[in-house]
Amino acid sequence: MTTTRHDTTAPVDHLRFHRPHAHLAPTFGNDKFALRAEAFARFFGTPTFLGAQTLIVVAWVCLNLSGVTHFDAYPFILLNLAFSLQSAYAAPLILLAQTRQAARDKAQSDADAQHREALAIANSERQADAAKNAAQLLELLEQNTRLTEMTKALTERIESLTTQMHEHFVPKHEPKA
Repeated sequence: MTTTRHDTTAPVDHLRFHRPHAHLAPTFGNDKFALRAEAFARFFGTPTFLGAQTLIVVAWVCLNLSGVTHFDAYPFILLNLAFSLQSAYAAPLILLAQTRQAARDKAQSDADAQHREALAIANSERQADAAKNAAQLLELLEQNTRLTEMTKALTERIESLTTQMHEHFVPKHEPKA
C-alpha cells in the first residue's frame, strides 16, 4: 500500500495564465510615441487637466473682453477652433484607449477564469486524495480491530491451555496439618 505524493518542489508560476496576454499591457504599443500617446489619453480625464483647461479658458476670455488684447473677438472663434482641434485628437486617442482597455480587461478576466478553473481542479484532486487516504485509514483501523480481537482470543486460549497444563503436570500439594 503506497501513496503517491505530488512533487511540490517545482516553483509555481502564479502569472502563467496572464503571460499570453502581456502584449496587451501598453495601450498603444511599446515605443516612445505609444507611451506618450497613452499618457496623453489618460491625462484628459484628470482633475489637473480640467482645472488647467478651465484656467486657460478664463484667462482667454478675460484677456479678450477686458481690452488688454483682442486676438480673439467676442464669439471666440479661435477658442472654438482650439477646442475642435483638441477634440479631433483627443476623441480617437480616448476611444483607442478604451478599446484596448476593454481588450486587456477581457484577457485579464479570461486568465482569472482559467486560474480559478485550475484551482478548482487542484482542489478536487486534493479532495479525492483526502477521501482515498480516509478510506485507507478506515481499512487499516478495521484490520487493527480484527487483529486486536484475534490477539485477545489467542491470549484467552493460551491462558486456558496454560491452566490446563498446569493442572495436568503440576501435582496438587495437600496442606500439612
